[in-house]
Amino acid sequence: MIWSVTTFLLELPSGLWADVFSRRLLLVTAPLLAGAGFGLWAFVPSYPAFAAGFVLWGAGSALRSGALQALVYEGLEQVGAPEAYARLIGRSEAVSLLAVVAASGVAAPVLAVGGYRALGVASVVVCVLGAVAGWALPESRGGGDVEEEGAFAGVVREGWRQVREVPGVRGAVVLSVVLTGVTSLDEYVPLVVRSMGVAAVWVPLLVLVVTVGDAVGGWFAGRGAGRLPVVLGAGAVCLAAGSLGGSPAGLVLVAVAFGVFRWAMAAADARLQERISGGARATVTSLAGFGSEVVAVLAFAGWALGSRWAGAGVLLGAAAVPYAVVAVVLGVCGRRRGVHREL
Repeated sequence: MIWSVTTFLLELPSGLWADVFSRRLLLVTAPLLAGAGFGLWAFVPSYPAFAAGFVLWGAGSALRSGALQALVYEGLEQVGAPEAYARLIGRSEAVSLLAVVAASGVAAPVLAVGGYRALGVASVVVCVLGAVAGWALPESRGGGDVEEEGAFAGVVREGWRQVREVPGVRGAVVLSVVLTGVTSLDEYVPLVVRSMGVAAVWVPLLVLVVTVGDAVGGWFAGRGAGRLPVVLGAGAVCLAAGSLGGSPAGLVLVAVAFGVFRWAMAAADARLQERISGGARATVTSLAGFGSEVVAVLAFAGWALGSRWAGAGVLLGAAAVPYAVVAVVLGVCGRRRGVHREL
């Protein structure tokens, strides 16, 4: 709760900071805050230290959200390659997922040799390296009149104007919010695997199958975005079939589904970045991030309520419904635009 509340409170202000001040500075500060939290956990383990660590970690996550997307997209614009955004973001997510897998594998032997303090030191070192990587990124600031004003009020007005008055921006925000928020249910994949009757020792390996599928989807981001409705619908079918089947073999379909969702989230993110203009890019992106967190919390609450009557496989299968609805809506809207162009 401490981590979530911190992220909620700072998500929108961090977008404003990124549009008014240095985005690169935020990307340098974010991992350092998380590293400070990990250092507290490792060297002064206590309830207050863990609470403070979660505040620092949540603050770091919020500072990164919005600032990274805005910096990357505008950096690509400056070199004349904005169409590469989805591919670059998707592949970075794929590498991130695989890095989590590698870190999880390394954690056990490091813990055995050096204890929790060694894990804490390693975590702090990696965060410092992340800050160095952030400093190596090119500086990016929002353009236009809003940047010249250099004021929070100007950024807020511009961001709100775009969301309220520009249908393309509003629709892209909603798409990103729904896809990213509902995909947070991947947290429950281990429960789904366990509900299939497999021994506990095999759960991590079977979850790894889904993680790899997720990473593959990120790696192929940026390709075939025009087929988003069809591919997303197919992903919804795979999720439902794999989850409701009750067999470990069905996890291959679940892996395909989460790969599709990762690919679709990158496409939605790119669609949003393409439609935002002016100096409120990070603010609008953070707004989408805030909305995604709200949807995620609602999804978690829905799972908790539904678990009174249904098992994990049924609940994850039910999560296919919002993806299917989004696929249908995108297909209908795309068909209408095609008819208007013909007329």
